[in-house]
Amino acid sequence: MSPDPAAPGPAHAERPPKRGVLSLLCLGVGAMVAGVALFVGAPDGAPARAPLPVAAAAAPSVAVASPAAPSASAARPAPAPAKAAPTAQAMAASAPTRLRIKAIGVDAPFTGLTLDPASGALNPPPVDNKNLVGWYQDGVSPGENGTAVVVGHVDTTTGPAVFLLLSSLKPGSTVDVARADGSTATFAVDSVQAFAKDAFPDQQVYGQAADPELRLITCGGAYDKTRKDYTDNVVVFAHLQSSTPVAH
Repeated sequence: MSPDPAAPGPAHAERPPKRGVLSLLCLGVGAMVAGVALFVGAPDGAPARAPLPVAAAAAPSVAVASPAAPSASAARPAPAPAKAAPTAQAMAASAPTRLRIKAIGVDAPFTGLTLDPASGALNPPPVDNKNLVGWYQDGVSPGENGTAVVVGHVDTTTGPAVFLLLSSLKPGSTVDVARADGSTATFAVDSVQAFAKDAFPDQQVYGQAADPELRLITCGGAYDKTRKDYTDNVVVFAHLQSSTPVAH
């Protein structure tokens, strides 16, 4: 189901989530990268959000592994990270407007990502804007119950981009998401992990969450000039720590 680009904020899906592919453009040394598996879900009993469809196009990634020798994390995915503190109460749906990560100097606006009507792939954030993050606008919004997904470029053909330092985040670092309703969702980082793209644990990263969780994703790993692709994806796992009330 293709989302209505004119629809404000997150929209409810007509069908339950299913496995799909996140198709994004990750440029480094003029290269396009391959897709990564993406499953977007909502907890049992919650309204399902629109899934991302299967597509094989360009995508994000960042970490350290060679195609000939996959990383240990790819061969045996790490267990789901434990939360350092209880998760805050879920917030109502509201589109994100700005992402701030003090530890790595990120202060970037959001753009809503939609599906390409021809390929069914998720359109990437514009590559000519280095300081922009994308959110699938028919997915779970940050702060809601479920797994919200935010993606950004690690670099472009002209230099570093918004998620260049994403892999340097540490457990306990905070991520603030300002939302259209005037509230702010603050997430605490549980772990930062790298996964080889050819063995990406989609269920671990994108599976259904009973509480409000966040995934930040970008490109990483070694750059394979032959495949014109980064070998891994860097994924930040985080949970909702607190929220500020809606501004009036």
